Amino acid sequence: MTTLLNNPLRPALLAAARSSKLQAGLTRIRATRSLVDRFVAGESEPAAVAAVDTLLSSGRFVSVDYLGEDTTDRSQAAATVDSYLSLIQRFSTRKTSGRALEVSLKLSALGQGIDRSLALENARTICTAAEAAGVWVTVDAEDHTTTDSTLSIVRELRADFPDLGTVLQAYLRRTEADCVALSGPRSRIRLCKGAYNEPSSVAFQSAREVSDSYLRCLQVLMEGSGYPMVASHDPDMIEAAERLATSTGRSSDEFEFQMLYGIRDPEQRRLVDADRHVRVYVPYGEQWYGYFMRRLAERPANLMFFARSLISRR
Repeated sequence: MTTLLNNPLRPALLAAARSSKLQAGLTRIRATRSLVDRFVAGESEPAAVAAVDTLLSSGRFVSVDYLGEDTTDRSQAAATVDSYLSLIQRFSTRKTSGRALEVSLKLSALGQGIDRSLALENARTICTAAEAAGVWVTVDAEDHTTTDSTLSIVRELRADFPDLGTVLQAYLRRTEADCVALSGPRSRIRLCKGAYNEPSSVAFQSAREVSDSYLRCLQVLMEGSGYPMVASHDPDMIEAAERLATSTGRSSDEFEFQMLYGIRDPEQRRLVDADRHVRVYVPYGEQWYGYFMRRLAERPANLMFFARSLISRR
């Protein structure tokens, strides 16, 4: 399977993800929408809820992300909180198993770059509402400069919300040690490979190194006492997770697979048919540009599809 590190255009695409000038240009091109729709459930809450209901009806779980990051305005951070509270209120009316519904938070969207205490309190507000509604919460990972702050906030929140999950990225050199530290009782760790442009001083650069790190981290989590969340589309990683689950005596209720909305849908359904828990990461909102560019960077096939869409529209 082609991975993000095999894409020679990856550094340029990840740099483009932070370019406001390119964002303004691409978002005006109608052909962009044809590919964005593959990865993003829509710009509005009703569109996201419709996608969620379709996934739930197929036996899958969901983790919904209201898109946005690197917030520099307190009012914008407050608006993000309000969007999550509205979504959680909608979720509270759905009759599902206790673990089927989850929201994913980016702390930078909650004001982490403005003031750590602001992000902490905004996250606490969302966690309080989610707990009352029976909805899980997982804190997303972002670039490596935020990792220490993010994990410190997660540890503080877990004192009151012990089922709070977080994300660790296998391409970071520190992550195996973080897995050891965070694999205790009731921990929920979403292990992914990583999707940001990181320097070699902090991150593995080759696909092989990242895969090897993922396998080491996955073994730590499977041998731990928490709830591993295997976030990968890589067939090798999925097969390895199955082997480790068997060797460590984990039942289907003691771990889950996670995949992105719009990617490998037949494999998602196959795993559900095999009695595995599968959670789909469902992003929505108007601030889709950065997320979209990272999906282009992951696989050359995504970029080629986009290029063909542009050419055909012209």
